Amino acid sequence: MSENEGPGPLALVGSGEYLPQMAEIEGGLIAGRSPRYVQLATASVPDGPPVVERWHNLGRAQAERLGLEAVTLDVNDRHDAEDASIAAQVEGAGLVYLSGGHPAYLAETLRGTLVWDAIVAAWRAGSALAGCSAGAMAFSSWVPSLRHPREGGTEGLGLLPHLRVIPHFDAFASRIPDMVTRFLLPHDPSITVLGIDEETAIVGGPSSWTVKGRSSAWRLSDDGREQIVSGTSVTTPLN
Repeated sequence: MSENEGPGPLALVGSGEYLPQMAEIEGGLIAGRSPRYVQLATASVPDGPPVVERWHNLGRAQAERLGLEAVTLDVNDRHDAEDASIAAQVEGAGLVYLSGGHPAYLAETLRGTLVWDAIVAAWRAGSALAGCSAGAMAFSSWVPSLRHPREGGTEGLGLLPHLRVIPHFDAFASRIPDMVTRFLLPHDPSITVLGIDEETAIVGGPSSWTVKGRSSAWRLSDDGREQIVSGTSVTTPLN
């Protein structure tokens, strides 16, 4: 755990978890905290065991690169997420990281479970908490279905109900022009919608953030897009 009092830092990442170019951000999150790096690839479970194992291997390699202990949680379904022995492995984490894949599956698997409760408790006690792509999206109170947008979405994990995230934004903006519209509907002015470019993160939270990485974050509204370049701050007012 952190020696600091209160919740640890949050990171919402557009893409690039566990890659060498993101090591500085991940290392900064865990600096001054326990060298125990807890990793969940739950969001990638629908893509099959080889994909899950690929994320596990990337996470272990990043932990080794940073001189940290990698703790991989095998949370494949809600049965695993309700396993007290798995939840206990979160204790003592310096950083908990939820990697990418399917945001709705991640939220439905973790929501209201022992593992999610343990993650939130660790964060409130000072551990850093990060989510990349699907992991970042799932922290909201609502998660869209990216593969089947007409089907709507599902209830998120609810950690950041005032915020919605579009990861891979520089890629999505060119390939799926109506993505922003789907996120803004139904319109709720109390919710901040942020696009986060690939290999870019916003760090801090839950209301004050700094953009880090190779590109930008974007505040999205009916009036258009506001670019927030790396190294600058963005505020997301709490509801």
